[in-house]
Amino acid sequence: MTVVHSAPKSASHDGVMKTLGRAFSSMMLGAHEANGELIFSIKRDDIEDALRILRDDHEYQQLMEIAGADYPDRNERFEVVYMLLSLTKNHRIMLKVSTDEATPVPTATGLWPNAGWLEREVFDLYGVLFDGNTDLRRILTDYGFEGHPFRKDFPLTGYTELRYSEEDKRVVYEPVELAQDLRQFDFMSPWEGADYILPGDEKAEVPAAPAPKAEAKAKPAAKKTAAKKTPAKKAAKPKAKTKPKASKPKKGDKS
Repeated sequence: MTVVHSAPKSASHDGVMKTLGRAFSSMMLGAHEANGELIFSIKRDDIEDALRILRDDHEYQQLMEIAGADYPDRNERFEVVYMLLSLTKNHRIMLKVSTDEATPVPTATGLWPNAGWLEREVFDLYGVLFDGNTDLRRILTDYGFEGHPFRKDFPLTGYTELRYSEEDKRVVYEPVELAQDLRQFDFMSPWEGADYILPGDEKAEVPAAPAPKAEAKAKPAAKKTAAKKTPAKKAAKPKAKTKPKASKPKKGDKS
């Protein structure tokens, strides 16, 4: 027997976009719903004020995540996404701002202390700067790492690799040397069917049978009169000779 919880997984979005649109006023650049989430685009310089309004006036108590995204074709190629949770309303919301490599985003560490580590992740992986974060240093990559690995123009192999050297008794950095070329892996389920020929499928291709050719009609052969063969009579088997029976001597005859 399944037990249905009284509380829904997430609260309804009814009226939320209109209410928060009035609260953000001129701070908001746009709003839409995608994949069951409400997403608000906020001016970069007003993001701290918008987050404070959500926390203090609309009961979004928790900052769950700060994520980044890279769109190299845009003038402001980076997006910083803030994900908030309201425990009392059972509702989630997302705020986005855009920036480039040189323009910093106001920090949210004055509102939520955990924003410090989250902003460090975005800085480490994308290179986005946060104005007011006093501890903006790498958090996931190594101390001497160069570049930001989640940028679209960062090579998949990276630039350097590290290993432990028995000779130097320490970790050393070396240029990347691949033992083999990069391979393309396909994780699609084989049951769904691929749009291309999978390795080995070419063996299953059977060439089409050639079209049947029209055969020329054979000329009728001349009739040959063949003598009727009379069946040979079977030779009679010779009868086996019977030996004459010896006559029995009569009584009184002397041999």
